[in-house]
Amino acid sequence: MNRRPTLLAALTLTAAAALTLSACGSDDSPEKKDNDKIAGADTGGDKSPSPTASTSPATDRPKIELPSDISYTFDWPKTGDKERDAVLADSEQSIKALDLAIVNQDPLDEPYRFYHEGEAAAEAEKFIQNYVDNKAGLTGAYRFYDPVVAVAKDGSASLSYCEDQGKAYVKDLKTGKAKKTEVTAKSYVIYHTSLKKNDKGVWVVQKVVSERGSAKCQP
Repeated sequence: MNRRPTLLAALTLTAAAALTLSACGSDDSPEKKDNDKIAGADTGGDKSPSPTASTSPATDRPKIELPSDISYTFDWPKTGDKERDAVLADSEQSIKALDLAIVNQDPLDEPYRFYHEGEAAAEAEKFIQNYVDNKAGLTGAYRFYDPVVAVAKDGSASLSYCEDQGKAYVKDLKTGKAKKTEVTAKSYVIYHTSLKKNDKGVWVVQKVVSERGSAKCQP
């Protein structure tokens, strides 16, 4: 369904009480990506205040604010085409919105549901619930690159892109700490996303398929 599933498994060996973390969906499911994410170093320092999401009247899109210990790099240059650039822009927000739901520990968080429908929304809800059940959060740096976007005349679009999870960590909310693991080929994930333009003019995610360790995404 969604774009980010795979990272929770790494936390299992970190916590003293070893959390049982199951991926949401199949290996090809986007929600599963977060569950496979590489867990990282202890965060240290004070926690950022819990972010809130509001709606911007100008765009009618949710305002997404994440804690300072989570950062993003989108190496997604503009294409020069209005619709393809809109797909990239809304996809960037959909990625952040999913992470916001994990930070907020809310499987029904409004922002991610704004950008996901159908199968993608259902898988995202399960994925987020997995984090909530295990009192797990996110921290670290996320990098997205090599986007390939196509827009069809029927109002649908496809977007493929890579993610570098080498510095992306899962955080045990009980301790505020995360476990650092070795960066491997599986730290790089490719996503294939199906989207459609809704009646609000927003490109919403319908389905996501992911492949961990993709040769295309290796540095």
